[in-house]
Amino acid sequence: MMAYLRYGFAALVALVFVTIALANRSIVTVKLLPDTLASLTGIDVSVSLPLFILLGLGITIGLLLGFVWEWFREYGYRAEAARLRRESEEMRSELKRVEKVAPQTRKDDVLALVESK
Repeated sequence: MMAYLRYGFAALVALVFVTIALANRSIVTVKLLPDTLASLTGIDVSVSLPLFILLGLGITIGLLLGFVWEWFREYGYRAEAARLRRESEEMRSELKRVEKVAPQTRKDDVLALVESK
C-alpha cells in the first residue's frame, strides 16, 4: 500500500513539474555580469535557455547547497555518536571479559554462606 502512495506522489510531482515546464518555455538570457561591468572588464558571458531549465537548476543547486550545509552542521553530532558507539563497544567487551573471569574468582554470596556452614 505504501509503495502505491509513493508512486502516486511521484507521479503527482512529475505532473506538476511538466505543467510548470510547459507554462515556462520562453527563452531567457542569463548574463554573468551587467552590461556596464561586462563592457568595462571585457567579459561578456551569457547563456540563453528556457525558463523552466533555469528554475530547475536553481532548485537543484539550492537543494545541494542545503544538503552540504546540513552535513557540515551535523558533524559534531556524528562525531559524538561515533565516540559513544566506541565507548559502548569497549564497555561491552569489558563486561564480557569480567563475566568470564567472575565465576572463577567469586562465588554467589548465598552459595558462599551455605558452603561455609
